[in-house]
Amino acid sequence: MTVRVTVPPRLRQLPRIDSRLLRSRAVRVLRKVGQSNSELSIAIVLDDEIAALNSEHRGMRFATDVLSFSLLEGAHSDQRGKLLGDVVIGIETAARQARVAHRGLEEEVAKLLIHGILHLLGWNHEESAEAKLMRAEERRLWRAIRS
Repeated sequence: MTVRVTVPPRLRQLPRIDSRLLRSRAVRVLRKVGQSNSELSIAIVLDDEIAALNSEHRGMRFATDVLSFSLLEGAHSDQRGKLLGDVVIGIETAARQARVAHRGLEEEVAKLLIHGILHLLGWNHEESAEAKLMRAEERRLWRAIRS
């Protein structure tokens, strides 16, 4: 299993996260969801970068906390190999959310990672029933990786 975490150099002075811990948590999540043989890309970006991606891919002109780009479906899914896709985390938004929720940045990023991976696998929260199921799965996965 390969998990690649990308943290751009200009981000190193901003809110810091432990890339090794993030990678380890990603591996544990992938195992828990039955994706032990898969690969995953995680990018930590600034608000301006995630806002540009959000605008380009979702038509929403603002920064968000996490975006997922699944390779399980779409034009190139037959050529994806083991790669599930990309999870992009907006670190500045995550830091603000962590402060508001009175939790650490590492915890916030881990929760966003779980959310992003579930989206890669097709989970959704558009409908109330879907949202309830997804929240339950997020809680299950958080309990599994926080130890």
